[in-house]
Amino acid sequence: MALTVSSPCPAPLTRRRFLAATFGGTCAAVCAAESSKPNPPPEPIIDIHQHTHYHGRSDDQMLAHQRAMGVTTTILLPAGRPTVRPATHGGRSNGLAANCTGNEAVVAYAKAHPSEFLFGANEVTDLPEAKGEIEKYLKLGAKLIAEQKFGVQCDSPESEHLYALAADYGVPILLHLQEGTYNSGFKRLPAMFKKFPKTTFIMHAQTTWANIDANYDWKSLYPTGPVAKGGLTSQYLADHANCFADMSAGSGLNSLLRDEEHTRWFLEKHQDKILYGSDCADTLGRGPGCQGAGTIAAIRKYAASKTIERKILFANSKQLFRL
Repeated sequence: MALTVSSPCPAPLTRRRFLAATFGGTCAAVCAAESSKPNPPPEPIIDIHQHTHYHGRSDDQMLAHQRAMGVTTTILLPAGRPTVRPATHGGRSNGLAANCTGNEAVVAYAKAHPSEFLFGANEVTDLPEAKGEIEKYLKLGAKLIAEQKFGVQCDSPESEHLYALAADYGVPILLHLQEGTYNSGFKRLPAMFKKFPKTTFIMHAQTTWANIDANYDWKSLYPTGPVAKGGLTSQYLADHANCFADMSAGSGLNSLLRDEEHTRWFLEKHQDKILYGSDCADTLGRGPGCQGAGTIAAIRKYAASKTIERKILFANSKQLFRL
């Protein structure tokens, strides 16, 4: 009788494993194509989504990373205060689940580098002090409320308080939408767009970018393969003037790389509603390990015109944040 040897169980799919496995070769190809082109004159890029002490990266490494990517203006998004409660999953999601630092740190860094960095304001959504804490930093010049990445429903009363606050100060609010973990209730989000018409919502993360596909089955946070036009994300962007999308993170890059034909269509259709963000914890700012640089390269490759590319990498954010 032949002996059968069972294969070892595969390692669990984490965000970092997914990025390494999925984007290494593809991003290398896209970046290589970009690097083979003549160097164009420097063009400004606004990155609306970056963090201090991201997965332990030093501030000096973060600065070098942004400059290597060609980013000229970066908005630093703080974590809320460390606390043990359901909204932080018993403390596991403190530091935005990535060891990121909070309001004081991003303000200090931006003030020390005023020509390159701006800052957001944040707090754990359902803390009684949340509104007052965020308002304190809005008065100091925060450009948005972000990154709201906590275990609440997207239409919770506490969330609604922050949507109203964003409208009062005329700043956007950026939501990490990851169904079942952060800001759940994606299908109910249009009700918030309608209830708070003066609030600018920026959608971000896995559930946002999985829902570019009209056939999304709600199983994988990083779906692959062909995309059917007209998913919920596309509907929200088309139907609601106060809804925008942050192209950052592995989920954003995945959405660009999975179906070239759809990507070209999507970037053209929503050219006025898409904002470049990196949300990248890499230290180099280049090469296949840098998802932020990969996203820039993909936007440049798939944008149907230079005008569309410049809107996504710069002009949309310049207008939205009044820079």
